[in-house]
Amino acid sequence: MAAAAGPEIERLIQLLSKLPGLGPRSGRRAALQLLKRKDQLMRPLAEALTLAADRVRACSTCGALDTSDPCAICADGTRDGTVLVVVEDVGGLWAMERSGAHRGRYHVLGGLLSALDGVGPDDLRIEGLLQRAGGQDVAEVVLALPATVDGQTTSHYLAERLTGLGVAVTSLARGVPVGGDLDWLDDGTINQALRARRPA
Repeated sequence: MAAAAGPEIERLIQLLSKLPGLGPRSGRRAALQLLKRKDQLMRPLAEALTLAADRVRACSTCGALDTSDPCAICADGTRDGTVLVVVEDVGGLWAMERSGAHRGRYHVLGGLLSALDGVGPDDLRIEGLLQRAGGQDVAEVVLALPATVDGQTTSHYLAERLTGLGVAVTSLARGVPVGGDLDWLDDGTINQALRARRPA
């Protein structure tokens, strides 16, 4: 492809290839579609990217991405301030909002503790979480972190740090998903579902 395309196209392909879910081949396909549809797709996308780069920032309270600080969620007076859901990143917050299951507040950690990657407590927004959890309104902190080794390590660390602040610390239930077939589930999910069983 390098011999058939100029440096501008190669740079576009390289940048697109770095996006999650896209590799070099998908990056080439995406670049080709953008170049074929410059006026309908490429120019509006470039404008949206520029606006987002200039205006979107992290909320100083919760860490969510928005064009205002505090973000729309933190500024919403109708939200339940007694329940604070902790997520790894903004994608987790968006997933919770999409579900419509939580109408409270959030705290975005900005990652997970990971000894292998050199991510320690000082690299995450943990102190801000402790300050918020120790506030007058918060009664419960829900740890909505991934069911991975790093997610579990982070959950245990946070649960210990939150002890003594006078808040209930809970985590999301894990197990068989709605509509899930046992034959398709991994062993860890089945084990967790069995341990977390409840009366029928």
